[in-house]
Parts: sequence; structure tokens; C-alpha cells
Amino acid sequence: MGRRARETAGEAEGLFDVADLVAAAAPAAAEEGRAFRDGPEAARLLRVAEIHAEPAAAASWRGRQIIARFPGARLVGTDSHWRIPHLHGNGGNVERWVRIKSETLVLGERASLTVRPNGRSADWIAPGLSNGCAMACAYCYVPRRKGFANPLTVFTNVERVLGALGRHIAATGPKREPNQCDEKAWVYDIGENGDCSVDDLISDNTADLVHAFRHWPTAKASFATKFVNPDLLRLDPRGRTRIRFSLMPPEDSRLLDIRTSPVPARVRAAADFLDAGYEVHFNLSPVVIRPGWREAWGELLQRMDDVLPRRVKEQAAAEVIMLTHNEDLHGVNLGWHPRAEELLWQPGLQQPKRSENGALNVRYRTAVKREAVEALTALIGARAPWLRVRYAF
Repeated sequence: MGRRARETAGEAEGLFDVADLVAAAAPAAAEEGRAFRDGPEAARLLRVAEIHAEPAAAASWRGRQIIARFPGARLVGTDSHWRIPHLHGNGGNVERWVRIKSETLVLGERASLTVRPNGRSADWIAPGLSNGCAMACAYCYVPRRKGFANPLTVFTNVERVLGALGRHIAATGPKREPNQCDEKAWVYDIGENGDCSVDDLISDNTADLVHAFRHWPTAKASFATKFVNPDLLRLDPRGRTRIRFSLMPPEDSRLLDIRTSPVPARVRAAADFLDAGYEVHFNLSPVVIRPGWREAWGELLQRMDDVLPRRVKEQAAAEVIMLTHNEDLHGVNLGWHPRAEELLWQPGLQQPKRSENGALNVRYRTAVKREAVEALTALIGARAPWLRVRYAF
């Protein structure tokens, strides 16, 4: 069966030939090389010296590609990507928090292929192909389960994830009524526990997902990012992938968004990604209450209004997300970045919050949060009235 015939058959069943997906995902990148992935900025973010890999992940075709990409890295076998004692259970790793993110990579196979309902950022949460990130945002919720180190874990069984998504999309059928996620398409968040822009520096997992959604007319991929990766401009998403650039005032970002792209660079990138075929939205997230926060957000919104061209504004929407923090993460942060906790840990403004997975977090008190959301939405109306707020919480 030829490639086009296999793709047609795969579309009918909600499945795809993964080899075809990989071959077709980014032909320009294949012909010209991944200029950014192989360049100095990516090398500064990822200097992989050690790869911990489950046996099946190391033996998979995607695992072999990743291992070959870092030929100088030491390969270490592990029974489970969740249980690497000298990483996740070692309190002495806190002082090496950022170094571990740069030098250590974990390869595993994703066990759960469940597609979960969401209703806020997306209609559905897809089984992601990564957990953790090479960046080091001080407020990130992902490391709360990992203990004293949070290296990037990449899942190599991409074909099973694509198969599960295809079946779910086929079974769900067309969206009959518009909602705040999207008017026409079912939106699937493909990067809940990672950053797909950074993942693309390591493997073609993100390219495979973007290409797959090109073939699913009733669905749309979505992911948030704090990293500008120009290689993603080559993937030709054809409007089927929504990228959400996460933004906060630059002075907050310099303290809290460690190892990320500068906020002005994220704003400037919006037009390039729209022109490359992405839908471009924004996450105003997290909103951190501190002295002068209203003025800082007002300046950011004004900068967006000044910099963004009309074509971006006409299709843009935003999510407003107030800070949620965690006591265990607070303790970890005190070991490697205590200055961040001066902004994040505010017991006088915060109250306990039980998360969906049972973790005990803290969020702003109800009245404080309500006042802040009202203040920020008023600022949006005054400084960036074109920015539709899809939800705020």
C-alpha cells in the first residue's frame, strides 16, 4: 500500500502510519537541518551528559534517535522513569536543580493513554509525550510529584499516543456547538506537563503531533510555551495547532521564569507563528500579586498593543490564570532560588486548595483573587480591548 493510501486508511480509522507522519512532518527541516535545534542557544539549554532510559524506551526507534542525538551522554538503565532514587529521592539534589535540568534526560514509555476532559484551556487533555522541562520556572506544578529533582522525561512510544488520540477523535465526532475552547473544533492540550517547544529540541515528538492534527479536521492541538523555537515555524500546521505564549511582566519573568525566552521575544514571535499557520493565543499566567503588580501588567498589555500587528489581534484570545503554589515546592525552592519565594509564598494572601489529584496547594484567598481578576480584566479592557479573555481563574 502506498503512503497516500495508508494515510487515507488511517484517517478513516483514526490511526496513522507513524513512519509516514515522521517523514512528512517537516520536509524543510529534513532537507535543510534543524538550524535552531543544532545551534548554540539550544546547546546552552541542553548539555545532556546522562540519559536514564527504560529498556523498551532505549530500544524503540524514537529512543534510538534521541540517544544518537547526544552521543557523548552516558546511558544508564532504569526500571521506571518515575523511580530513579538518586534523582527523585535525594534531597541533596536541590542545589543542583537547574544543572540536572540541563544535563540529565530521562526516556520512558507512557503507560496511561487516557484522554481526560478539561473544559478550560482545552476540551480534552491528551496523553502528553513529555513530563517536566529543561526550563526552571519557580512556580511550575509538575515537579511537585518528583521530589528533589525534575529532569525532562521524554516518552518514546509516540505511535501508541497518536493511535489513542486518533481513536478518541474518531469516536467523539464533530463538535456540534461552540464553546469557550473553540467554536468549531475539539481542542486537545498536547503539552499539559511539559513544553512542546523545548521538547522539539530533543526529538520529533512535537512535529509528529503537529502533523497528525493536520489530518484531523474535527480537532485542534494546543500547547502553552515560554520558549521561542524557530524550528516550529517549519512544521506547516495549517491552522490545526494553537500555540499559547505564556506572558507575565518582564521583571517578574526574570525572577520566576528561569531559562525561558524573554517576554518581549515571545510577544514578537506571535506574528511569525501566525504567518507560519498556527493559531496564536496568550496565557497571562501566572498572575503574581506583589507591590506594583497592576502597573506592571498594564505596561505589558500596552506593549502588546503597540507591538502586535492587527492580524494577530483579530484572532487572539487569552487565558488569565492566578498563581497556585505548593508547600512542598516552596521548600524545594528555598534550597535553590529563595528570592522567588519572596513573591510566590504569601501566607497572608493565600489559603489551602485541594487539587484534583489530591495534593494540598495554596492559592490566593477568594476575595483577593476576585479583586485581582477584576482588576486585570479591567486593564485588558483599557490597554488591549482586542484581547478576548476565554476564561479567568
